[in-house]
Amino acid sequence: MADTGSVDVSGVRLRTVEHHLDEILGAVPTPEPIELAVLDAQGLLCAELVTSERALPSFDQAGLDGYAVRSADVATATVETPVALHVVGESAAGSGDATAIGPGLAWKVAVGAMMPVGADVVVPAAWTDQGLARVAVYAALAPGSYVRRIGDDVAPGDVAVQVGTPIGPAQISLLAAVGRERVAVRPRPRIAVLCAGDELVDVGRIAGPGQQVDVNSYALAAAARDAGAEAYRAGIMPNDRRRMVELLEGQMLRSDVVLIAGTFANGGPDLLQEALAELGGLAFTQVAMHPGPVHAFGRLGPEGVPVICVPGEPVAALVAFEVFVRPAIRLMLGKRQLFRRTVQAVSAEQLLSPLGYRQYLHGQVMRHPDGGYVVEPIGDGDQAMLARMARANCLIVVDEDVTEVAAGGLVTVMPMLLGG
Repeated sequence: MADTGSVDVSGVRLRTVEHHLDEILGAVPTPEPIELAVLDAQGLLCAELVTSERALPSFDQAGLDGYAVRSADVATATVETPVALHVVGESAAGSGDATAIGPGLAWKVAVGAMMPVGADVVVPAAWTDQGLARVAVYAALAPGSYVRRIGDDVAPGDVAVQVGTPIGPAQISLLAAVGRERVAVRPRPRIAVLCAGDELVDVGRIAGPGQQVDVNSYALAAAARDAGAEAYRAGIMPNDRRRMVELLEGQMLRSDVVLIAGTFANGGPDLLQEALAELGGLAFTQVAMHPGPVHAFGRLGPEGVPVICVPGEPVAALVAFEVFVRPAIRLMLGKRQLFRRTVQAVSAEQLLSPLGYRQYLHGQVMRHPDGGYVVEPIGDGDQAMLARMARANCLIVVDEDVTEVAAGGLVTVMPMLLGG
């Protein structure tokens, strides 16, 4: 289906998923790099070119426990005819004493210890009789064997970490080794999560007739954190327009993006829409997707903070997060891969989908014994089935122009891996 920004479904113009997503991605900010302690930078992208001012290692050192010797002295050594050398000293890691050996001599060394001048190999202890005053060597070694030379790992001026590199344990190790206590990174975007609805009550309260526990502020904050954001759960919005405006203004001051879940009125403006209008207004629209077609997006306040509104049904809210919000967070983080990787899978059951709507169904995908993937839908697409959603490990995506997928047919599947 060609994306013209909207699609006609039974005489109603709906915005396409791609158009709505493009509008959000085109408007979210790119937070300025910040400097963090190296350990606090874990999981973020490096925002500077880190070069080393020192050599790694900074001195010739033993690569393992053994004996530092001259390769020429052990050139003829074999198990049958070992070469005997006099052990004239011993060094442990951390010893800075300058040492040297001549022909026919050996120096016992621990891994990381400074190599004595004159030695060009380390004979592993297992290849000797491990003698104390005199050692028998059972194998010949090429010059440089088991020796870490100055600058073998990193030389002064070498790039240690590139711009855009994800900082993990290996990068933290290297940054520490080259002497960096702090590093510039792309910061985690700050996401404020709010929920609107007269029917909502806080977790811990017993919902009365017609009421529902607020699960969206918890679920969406957790999803934002899983995507890499710093999420603030602001909870249920007050049932008062003035207080709503004040709350929104406060959240926009502290956030890069404000995310609101709610059941929005179709017949005219509701309290939330009136509050949003006071701050500049958002355009509510129907997006050609199921579940949850009603969405809104805009930039509000003096700083033009992006505000994303998603449906209030908990299942629809998390689907909308996956489709629209998660890619925006990853864009702000500087990630190259904005979207979850998808696979083609064989559907274990018949799937039905409304014409003109892109349907997202929760399912369980697994490897097929004969290769490839097979997916089984969980439930029938009912938006309210939280327990079914909790058992799912993927979203099944049925395109707008497909109304039926036969059992055994191929479908696109989006595996839902935590942090993936």
